[in-house]
Amino acid sequence: MARTARVSSRRRILLQIIVGVVVLVVAVAVAIGVSLGTRSTTNSAHSATPAAPTTAASDVIGKVTGVPASVFDAVGPGTAQAAPSKIDAPALTQNGKPLITYIGGEFCPYCAAERWPLAVALSRFGTLSGLGEATSAPSPEVYPSTSTLSFHGATLTSDYLALDAKEIFDEQHNPLDKLTTSENALLTKYDAPPYTQSTGSIPFVDIGGAWVLSGAQYDPGVLKGLSQAQIAADLADPGSAVAKSVIGTANVLTVGLCQQTAGKPATVCQSAGVKAAAAAMGVK
Repeated sequence: MARTARVSSRRRILLQIIVGVVVLVVAVAVAIGVSLGTRSTTNSAHSATPAAPTTAASDVIGKVTGVPASVFDAVGPGTAQAAPSKIDAPALTQNGKPLITYIGGEFCPYCAAERWPLAVALSRFGTLSGLGEATSAPSPEVYPSTSTLSFHGATLTSDYLALDAKEIFDEQHNPLDKLTTSENALLTKYDAPPYTQSTGSIPFVDIGGAWVLSGAQYDPGVLKGLSQAQIAADLADPGSAVAKSVIGTANVLTVGLCQQTAGKPATVCQSAGVKAAAAAMGVK
């Protein structure tokens, strides 16, 4: 009887030890799992979520979208260094209007330069809404930290044109807007496919399937050290280096846009600045 009691006591003690070890192991495993799970979730969210876009200041938008006609006429082609190339392709339209496709990246300094004249030019044909504010990537990127706008989420309300604008990377090189099959097809045919951050050329602009452009049309260095507010303010001064570059390029872009709208609105397409740009491009 005594021996039986001693065996039972030993079994109880052994069982208590086993249970205690199991509980400890489970507790440690749970703690490690929670820690890893939290770290994994945090890292995943950080790498997959792009920085929230900043809306451009209303004063900047007002100056970009409201450049006086006299400034366009005074600048003409200005110091624009390149023009869109004419292509023979099917017309691109949306809701019966010529479609303007823009593809860029917020980190890209050449996109930073090109967005200013593109926004100015499109504003001559309607109301451009949803423009953001961005800065190109810092050094060692060329033309580092160039002040610019962003077309992420931008829309155009116009009787003449439609807009399809995508920023495929944000300022930190994170993926932003995803391209559609048709947008990818344009890059495949007229750019270096498939586009990555090390191949291809952005900004890319297609004007109604009739003109294409890859890269900036003027030297981004013109904008060096200037804020969005300073750039926007300089647009009204036809003698400034910014206006000569941005407004001159906007006039060049307007030539291509007017070709798609059958010369409408006439107040824009028949203006002295647009005619001077067309002459410089050899477009009749």
